[in-house]
Amino acid sequence: MKHEFSAQVGELLNLMIHSLYSNKEIFLRELISNASDAIDKLNYLSLSDEKYKSICENWRPRIDIKCDKEAKTLTISDNGIGMDEADLIANLGTIANSGTKGFLAKLSGDAKKDSALIGQFGVGFYSAFMVASKIEVKSRKAGEEKAFLWSSDAKSYDISECQKDGFGTDVILHLNDDEFAESFRIQNIIKKYSNHIAYPIFADIDEWVAGDPNASDEKLKNGHYESKNTQINKASAIWQMSRSQLKESDYNEFYAGLSHDSSAPLATIHTKAEGTLEFATLFFIPSTEPFDLFRADYQSGVKLYVKRVFITDDAKELLPSYLRFVKGVMDVEDLPLNVSREILQENRILANVKEQSIKKIFAELEKMMKNDRAKYEKFWQLFGKVLKEGLYGFNSHKEQILKLCLFKSSQKEGLISLSEYKEAMAAGQKDIYFISGSSEGLLRTSPLLESYKKRDINVLICDGEIDNIVMPMAGEFEGCAIANIANQKAELSEDEKKEQENATKDAGAIISSFKESLKDEVKDVKISSRLTDSAVCLVFDENDPDYATQMLMRQMGHEPKDVKPILELNWNHEIFNKLKDNAILAPSMAKVLFGMAKIAEGASIENPSEFNKALEKILSKAL
Repeated sequence: MKHEFSAQVGELLNLMIHSLYSNKEIFLRELISNASDAIDKLNYLSLSDEKYKSICENWRPRIDIKCDKEAKTLTISDNGIGMDEADLIANLGTIANSGTKGFLAKLSGDAKKDSALIGQFGVGFYSAFMVASKIEVKSRKAGEEKAFLWSSDAKSYDISECQKDGFGTDVILHLNDDEFAESFRIQNIIKKYSNHIAYPIFADIDEWVAGDPNASDEKLKNGHYESKNTQINKASAIWQMSRSQLKESDYNEFYAGLSHDSSAPLATIHTKAEGTLEFATLFFIPSTEPFDLFRADYQSGVKLYVKRVFITDDAKELLPSYLRFVKGVMDVEDLPLNVSREILQENRILANVKEQSIKKIFAELEKMMKNDRAKYEKFWQLFGKVLKEGLYGFNSHKEQILKLCLFKSSQKEGLISLSEYKEAMAAGQKDIYFISGSSEGLLRTSPLLESYKKRDINVLICDGEIDNIVMPMAGEFEGCAIANIANQKAELSEDEKKEQENATKDAGAIISSFKESLKDEVKDVKISSRLTDSAVCLVFDENDPDYATQMLMRQMGHEPKDVKPILELNWNHEIFNKLKDNAILAPSMAKVLFGMAKIAEGASIENPSEFNKALEKILSKAL
């Protein structure tokens, strides 16, 4: 039966074939990866499902590559789970699991030539159209008698019944030229991208046979090439090997095949635990940001094995979500092979492995921060926002995460850690202070910083969206409270308290006028002890969210309760010295100063016309 690809799919295939990838050879990596996945599925079923145990009694999993230079074909075969007609339509007739429309939107306007994108978007199979004008897929599902042939020229596809000995899948590429029908070329690509695929990859390789001077046959006498079916890849579980056996290139090669990322990882964390709890883990911290890092339905980057048998690559329980950037493998000895998702969530052994893995990752990051600050700052730029998610709630690792956080600050260029902040704290300073909002520029010029600058106290500048949520929940670090200066009550000496009391009495009439004018907009009007240069500032009660947090809550669909700020006045400012003699302008001045304070905080003025009228009145009087 013939099926037409949809217009969107046709557009996607055209984009892939003509402009998406500059490195055409990665098509083979993708097809071998698909073959390995098919064997993984059958391997798992053969150990966990009675139906497949007898089918796989004498089964030897393998992948075979066949080159035919004369016919210009390349065939990739596996003896994995195979596909029936419904599977072929679902897997090969539907392109891009992440959604074809979304996929196209991400690429439109920029012909990206990034080999990593193939594996991320579930379109790896179709990369073969870069080198082939036609693709045929023969497949027979394990345990079934019927086999099916899927064929396509990238415009439409056809499915029909066919003959096939044994279960598994053959992918036959009708090549555009003979570049990828050369056995040596194929051998080099496999070693480059698929050397550590867990199953043996066989191909007919032309090997030179040395000549025999005593042979009567001219060919045997002079030497000749002879085709031999040879295993090309190492097919080793690299994570089970000793670190002393491996080179950096081995790790990088394995990472490239695992993650579809052509860049070397920032860090490699290889652990083998023996004794009461036996497991092996091999984790990588990428040097590029995965495309789905901030998607709610992100794909787990860690594959779970039990005694080297692949179980799942979609178990988000293996590591916490704030470490979802980590790629790798976790192989546990003492889990049952038919482990279910429920067991994954509740298993005590896996919980212990998870806990030790988190500690290992944190230790590697601490080491990187200490020994290679430039590399760590690159990590922080890529994944700092994700790691900070771990500060939310009652996470038992909060202290360790805080130790790894980097911040901008009011006193220093560049980034500092909380440990570095503590080391440089002013004499008598007990708390760690921060200010949060959406704009670094506004935060650095905020009136709230004035008294801290005067006292030579450093304030952390938190301008990330997530900071407004997680920083108030950070609590404390190594015995120091972490305090938001927008909610912080000023610490006053006895003399300062007396001075504030006197100013409050002196400003009584102005304060009353301001309160009356702003009664629907502020919780209170007070004399400030924190301002030195600015006329006014806005602060919030200790348990009230500031403007930045309120804006974020609205973006998330949560309308905050009716939270009103407190307006603080700098009674020593020139404006108030002159307002004493022009009290009639106090109501208008209240509106203007309150609007200016909101602008300084990055908030909008809700009634611009009222603000403008008040401003016009003051300007008219001044002129």
